[in-house]
Amino acid sequence: MATATINLLPKQTEAWNVWESDEVTELGYGGAAGGGKTRLGCYLAITIAEMYSGSRGAIGRKELKTLRLTTIASLFEILKELGYAETDYRYDAQQSVLHFPNGSQIYFLDTAYSPQDPEYTRFGSLEITWAWIDESNETPEKAKSILKTRVGRKNNLDGVKIKPFWLETFNPNKGHVHRDYYKPWKEGTLPEYRAFIRALPGDNPHLPEAYITNLERSDKITRERLLKGNFDFDDDPQKVMFYEAITDMTTNTLLHQKKTKTLVADIARFGGDKIVFGLYEGLTLYGLYVYTYQGIDETITKLKATAIEHEVGYQNILVDEDGIGGGVVDGMRGIKGFTGNATPLPIWDFVKNRQVPANYRNFRSQCYFKLGEMVNNRNMAIKITRFETNIEGYTVEKALSDIAEELDAIKSTDNSIDTKLSIIPKSEIKEQLGRSPDFADILMMRMFFELASLPIAFRTELREDDGVETNPAE
Repeated sequence: MATATINLLPKQTEAWNVWESDEVTELGYGGAAGGGKTRLGCYLAITIAEMYSGSRGAIGRKELKTLRLTTIASLFEILKELGYAETDYRYDAQQSVLHFPNGSQIYFLDTAYSPQDPEYTRFGSLEITWAWIDESNETPEKAKSILKTRVGRKNNLDGVKIKPFWLETFNPNKGHVHRDYYKPWKEGTLPEYRAFIRALPGDNPHLPEAYITNLERSDKITRERLLKGNFDFDDDPQKVMFYEAITDMTTNTLLHQKKTKTLVADIARFGGDKIVFGLYEGLTLYGLYVYTYQGIDETITKLKATAIEHEVGYQNILVDEDGIGGGVVDGMRGIKGFTGNATPLPIWDFVKNRQVPANYRNFRSQCYFKLGEMVNNRNMAIKITRFETNIEGYTVEKALSDIAEELDAIKSTDNSIDTKLSIIPKSEIKEQLGRSPDFADILMMRMFFELASLPIAFRTELREDDGVETNPAE
């Protein structure tokens, strides 16, 4: 058994105090390389297992192979440092479980997205006391959310009730760790049950000088992320939109733009992805409608009602025609359908003075690159004055955060082999975000009107057979 004393760094001590507090049940720790993230997690895992007989914890990372080569290897080294003999615990490599003599267990999990298990049902039967996601910036949000629901299922141990505890350790990233921890920490809006401790290489006096030197000599991206712990730095050459330009969309003022209204809808059915309507005046998104768990008939009814209320002509309504959306297009004769896999539209070659084929993989890619151009040039704005949803607790603030996160996830593919410009597949974006990029898609689809045809000034073409009255043309 353990014979050595745990020596914590100052930032690790802060984290330990968080674990011992009564209020905080979720902790984010890290922000750069060398801040003692893995060692902190290992110390806590061993301590909880020893303190509470019969406790059950989980340590996850995106890939189990990487988890074994890194986190688990560090865990065994620390067990040895603390005076444990190999007979003091039993590691079942086949089941990926570590057993302690007092009945405590630690499960080792992969958190990667799998098309065969998109809902992470492999976590469904877990009943755990605590969980730690190492390098959680690599873990899909959905995996994290589902695993978190399993924490606290085994917290009444021989009549002793202990608090559930959730730990995430990570390096800077613009995904869920930025939204859940860094941004609210920076703005002073962290909820009482959640804490964030920023640990940088300079907080660890035990790091070799050569390690810091190598970080200082590395490329700019590595220096900003792993040395300075800069969550706001973004220099990914495959990003289609600059993060600063994305965040500027809520403050942009568009002058001299046409006021013609358009309505764009991304459709899903009964659960799964969201159903999202985007209402535009010119290139300003001012109306957002977010629904879930509704059928095509109800979606059509709401789409018609929105068009009537805001005086949007059918010729200015665009619906994703792939899959379920095709039924909406069929049910509302006169609206336009969007097909992402369609051939890109030709472009005008001013040298040849004629139209030539566009160098895009498909129409979806062409629209996303056009969206990137508009966003980066500050030619689009988001000013939500009309918001409606049937999702309990979902707010316009959360929607705006989701929009920014989704747009930031849009990347071009590596075209070193195929010279056609393309956007990474929707499945890859969904894996990263843990959800479908429905908000990004309605912004991308709005580019249809910029590329294919300009929206027509309102002259409602609602038909009598649609069950609504027609309005005279302007």
